[in-house]
Amino acid sequence: MIGDHFHVLASVDSTNNYAMARLNEGPVAEGTSWFAMEQTAGKGQRGKVWHSAPGENLLLTTVLQPAIPLTDQFMLSVAISLGACDFFSKYAGDETRIKWSNDTYWRDRKAAGMLIENVLRGNIWQYAIVGIGFNINTGHFPEHLTKAVSLRQITGREWDAIELAKDLCRCFDRRYRQLEPARYNDLLSEYKSKLLRFNETALYRQNGELFEATITDVLLDGRLRLEKNDQQILEPGFGEIEFVFTK
Repeated sequence: MIGDHFHVLASVDSTNNYAMARLNEGPVAEGTSWFAMEQTAGKGQRGKVWHSAPGENLLLTTVLQPAIPLTDQFMLSVAISLGACDFFSKYAGDETRIKWSNDTYWRDRKAAGMLIENVLRGNIWQYAIVGIGFNINTGHFPEHLTKAVSLRQITGREWDAIELAKDLCRCFDRRYRQLEPARYNDLLSEYKSKLLRFNETALYRQNGELFEATITDVLLDGRLRLEKNDQQILEPGFGEIEFVFTK
């Protein structure tokens, strides 16, 4: 099970980097997870940095060996995103959502970010390194992080981040066990039911253009399907469109 091998690190540059180093040393049991009390260089998507004060938050990386084709890698993201959403909704309530493609949001504020890095041996998908950072006990964020939120801010209490990380592993495990081609449509339907802004008209930016559109579908390869001006259909890939928040 995910989290059966659970290790706590006092300080590390990045839990994903640490996991990669262990893989480079030799085989690692699937589901092995590392929790860090502190990250000095946490990684986010597209080269972004994940900031967290020491000891405050949930910083976790899990190593998986998906038994599905590499071409279906978005479905791994779907399953793990649902696990993260299941986890956070237990404590923060049913306003928890997934922001495409795999961030966890509460209302319109970011509670967690995820980074999945793949290890390939030729054409074989040997490992997926799943890193996630959840804002748990942060009381105040820097002024430029206007859309961040923590579990403490939502609930008004502090939490044991290590125990929460173990619960997150259990949520991941449940969803990961559902990851098989026969269940893709069910998983994707549930993902869309939890998706922020699904079937809602909202503001986006692409190539400098600001426009309103509605997310009408998510394709099996992860592309969004948006309807713009009641007729034009857009299918942007990862990193090609920005969600614009006006508040």
